[in-house]
Amino acid sequence: MTSPFDLTAAITTSRATGRADRAEADAVLDALYRFGLAQDRRDDPGARELFESAFTEDAELDFRPAAKKCGIDVPLMRGRSMITDVIMSPATLIETTHVVTNPRIRIDGNGARLTALVEAQHLPKGNHSRHALLKNLYAVEAVRDFDLWRMRQVYIDCIWFTGDPAVIVGA
Repeated sequence: MTSPFDLTAAITTSRATGRADRAEADAVLDALYRFGLAQDRRDDPGARELFESAFTEDAELDFRPAAKKCGIDVPLMRGRSMITDVIMSPATLIETTHVVTNPRIRIDGNGARLTALVEAQHLPKGNHSRHALLKNLYAVEAVRDFDLWRMRQVYIDCIWFTGDPAVIVGA
């Protein structure tokens, strides 16, 4: 992958497209929505399954660039199981809200590239006196899995953050 944020690849979605094209782009974006919503509703029944549905079995999630800018260390997450276990761990006592905006999507057959801005608010569960608020740029490679799009590669870079980054990892 060259730059994960190569925006020239997404120019085609800036002009009006047919309904089928827009519906397909929305279906790609839905993988990122499932990822965010499942975290935000982590204690609800079905949240873990919703989260897992966003990823392929061999997915890779790289939050290290964003974490480094925040001064924390996280591993490169490989495989849907590891990604789910790390992010959805019940031991991480945080509450989150994720807001996705400015999506750019390019579909090529059964593959797609997506970039988006994601604002992620993190609060310690039961103690909202501390927070970490991040504005991140996401670069995603997604693939069609029958009638569901799943993320295969997710690269996250932090544009800015405020607050206590230790909150992100539940500290």
